[in-house]
Amino acid sequence: MRTTGPEGPDVVVTGITLDSRAVLPGDLYAALPGFNVHGARFAADAVAAGAVAVLTDEAGLDALPPTVPVVVADEPRRVLGAVAAEVYGHPSEGLTMIGITGTNGKTTTAYLVESALRAHGERTGLIGTVETRIGDERIESVRTTPEATDLHALLGLMRERDLDACVMEVSSHALELRRVDGVVYDVALFTNLSQDHLDFHPTMDDYFAAKASLFTPERSRAAVVCVDDDWGRRLAAQASVPTTTLATSQEGGRDADWVAVESPDAPGEGRASAGPGAFSLRERSTGRVLDLVSHLPGHFNVANTALAALALLKIGLTPTEVESAMSVAPDVPGRMEVVSPGGAEGPRCVVDFAHTPDAVDAALAALRDSTAGRLIAVLGAGGDRDRGKRPAMGAAAARRADVVVVTDDNPRSEDPVEIRASVMAGAREAVRDGAPGVATEIIDGGSRSSAIAEAIALAVVDTGEDRPVDTVVVLGKGHEKGQEIHGVKHPFDDRDAVRAALAALTSSGVNS
Repeated sequence: MRTTGPEGPDVVVTGITLDSRAVLPGDLYAALPGFNVHGARFAADAVAAGAVAVLTDEAGLDALPPTVPVVVADEPRRVLGAVAAEVYGHPSEGLTMIGITGTNGKTTTAYLVESALRAHGERTGLIGTVETRIGDERIESVRTTPEATDLHALLGLMRERDLDACVMEVSSHALELRRVDGVVYDVALFTNLSQDHLDFHPTMDDYFAAKASLFTPERSRAAVVCVDDDWGRRLAAQASVPTTTLATSQEGGRDADWVAVESPDAPGEGRASAGPGAFSLRERSTGRVLDLVSHLPGHFNVANTALAALALLKIGLTPTEVESAMSVAPDVPGRMEVVSPGGAEGPRCVVDFAHTPDAVDAALAALRDSTAGRLIAVLGAGGDRDRGKRPAMGAAAARRADVVVVTDDNPRSEDPVEIRASVMAGAREAVRDGAPGVATEIIDGGSRSSAIAEAIALAVVDTGEDRPVDTVVVLGKGHEKGQEIHGVKHPFDDRDAVRAALAALTSSGVNS
């Protein structure tokens, strides 16, 4: 790395950004090579807006104004995190940092940890897929993990506001693109790995390698790894930081440090009575037990809850403090979120973010156990993303649900009819295989609002006789408040669509 530019007094840098449109006076503008355009092309605009220096590579030099000091690096993205941390005074060092990665469960686990820390009296921040929280302030997120420049600015703001801890989702994109450089997490958590993002990562091994880079001394001090799948076991074997392992079954947990066991024995003296979602978390070497409750349905949420509890232990809470903090029910937007509880006025309606084959399977399995009537699934797949998972998602739905209504997710630039056809092909193939419990109906529901309305109408149709309450689960978008079609993001919230469909049926007298 070297500096160039005009001679003159030292320049004081007060901020850093790689977006020329977001430059504030005193900023360092990071002009990075992009997929289509080099950021140096916008350096003149950045300087006009108040940038006092530029970070770029040799390829960007010719496009820079001659009056601005320049820092030149062979690979500027590789130093961006370290530079941003320096500019903002290494704010992560003044916070307890907890980072969570994996294919499924990152958001839920992050909310579980953050909620428990708040219940314990900590002042917290959260950065993830749904939102960024700075104490009580909430900002809708643009991406799961911000760029390094924005991340360190956010952490700096958290320190200014005297927060104690920050809980973060750490995506594979962020790790590969070095967005979290300059942060060393006190504890890194791994949930699981299954097919996703193979439009970005060439292979599953590449996807795994990106995740695994979080579990090195460059990025974390300690780890908790769920070893329920082969990827978790592989990660635990190669992680180069002190690692605690978790399994959610006795059989799978023979060698795990902690095992989560559902339906625990009758509680002992001083322990609360076991109830819905109760489970025990046992340490294999000492026999120590934590009595916990999973507030969200499904076996996978037992794993998420156990990971959160072990993270709290790792940062110094006592077992009693962990049990108390984890007893508070979290609010996790769009994750197994009940929109209508069901009953005399209609079906139980649930919205969930599940958008991979494994997540679809796990969500439907969780709801199957608590559904007295039929389980009706509404799902689609995103455009311009991993195409290979589309038929697998349809197959997973058909193996668990009684009725599958295929719809649009975020088609983006693709033809939604073709995306739905791919999902339906997988569902129909699963039905042809004749596995027990496969769907009896597979429906092309068209647009998302129409599909949701059709699914709810199927569930509440008046048969003239008493029958068990059905469950309608809308999968794929969860908390999202928009739907991207041909480059335009239209307002759309699955929860609002469910409420509208229920209201329309009620007003038409279907349930009267």
